[in-house]
Amino acid sequence: MKKIEAIIKPFKMDDVREALGEIGVTGMTVSEVKGFGRQKGHTELYRGAEYMVDFLPKVKLEIVIAKEDVERCVNTIIETAQTGKIGDGKIFITDVERVIRIRTGEENREAI
Repeated sequence: MKKIEAIIKPFKMDDVREALGEIGVTGMTVSEVKGFGRQKGHTELYRGAEYMVDFLPKVKLEIVIAKEDVERCVNTIIETAQTGKIGDGKIFITDVERVIRIRTGEENREAI
């Protein structure tokens, strides 16, 4: 099993969720996060004063999926979340050793 963590722009969340549902992804965890990469934040004007916004709002998706479904899932996220502009985000893929569904005690593939 693999864990996919994707950091994307917030306005792309609904499109990505819908596209992942169409390919059979049945669950995910979504968090509102803040961060920066090459964008390095931006400047905003508030009550006539300029100030720097260092951390930009993003959405983090976490999906645990069978190893054989990873590429399809990753490609779907890329195709749906990509705008072609700086700040589109990142995808991280890591190994998952074990998954347990608390309610039933099911493990691994049956638990996801």
